[in-house]
Amino acid sequence: MTDKIARIGVVLAGCGVYDGAEIHEAVCTLLAISKAGAEALCFAPDMPQAHVVNHLTGAEMAETRNVLVEAARVARGKIQPLSAFDAGAVDALIFPGGFGAAKNLCDFAFKGADCSVNPDVAAAVAAMRAAGKPIGALCIAPAILVKLLGGEGVELTIGDEADTAAALEALGAKHRVTVAGEVVVDQRLKIATSPCYMLDSSLAQIAEGAENTVKALIALMD
Repeated sequence: MTDKIARIGVVLAGCGVYDGAEIHEAVCTLLAISKAGAEALCFAPDMPQAHVVNHLTGAEMAETRNVLVEAARVARGKIQPLSAFDAGAVDALIFPGGFGAAKNLCDFAFKGADCSVNPDVAAAVAAMRAAGKPIGALCIAPAILVKLLGGEGVELTIGDEADTAAALEALGAKHRVTVAGEVVVDQRLKIATSPCYMLDSSLAQIAEGAENTVKALIALMD
């Protein structure tokens, strides 16, 4: 990597752990990027959320919200639709977790191994892979990469949750059990993942996982 400022794309799945991006993971990722001296470029698909959850009660609500509009809350309005993503404008890409990653960016939360990935997400990952640039994912977000790259035997982690790991391995992934803050790096495919809230983690451990993943992505840059 040269002395130029690295630019890291951050794909958000909305705003809120139960139906969007996990806010702690998203903010810790943005903080880690800033602490590394890099620049974050935020993106989200312009689409309706799978559903809306009352985060106080856990009940589903009878309303609709847009993933891009909700994600703009986290990004303080500085965000682009994922359809406008250009792999040439970034050096790495990262997906924070939260149920939105498994409900909006893909539908792993509903369909497990039979899931599909949002076309804009799939296109962004394909563009990064074609450019040979690294991709990171936190929490449940590695499920997205498994659906797209499982056939290549991608090595990654979602922590130590056996049933979820088994579903990912059924798609061709090589899962590694990890503890809080740990990062699994697939050097061959340039993929870095950390479990974050897939484990019973503290906020400090979430920050550690996000920071270690961002550092791993920077180390994977050419």
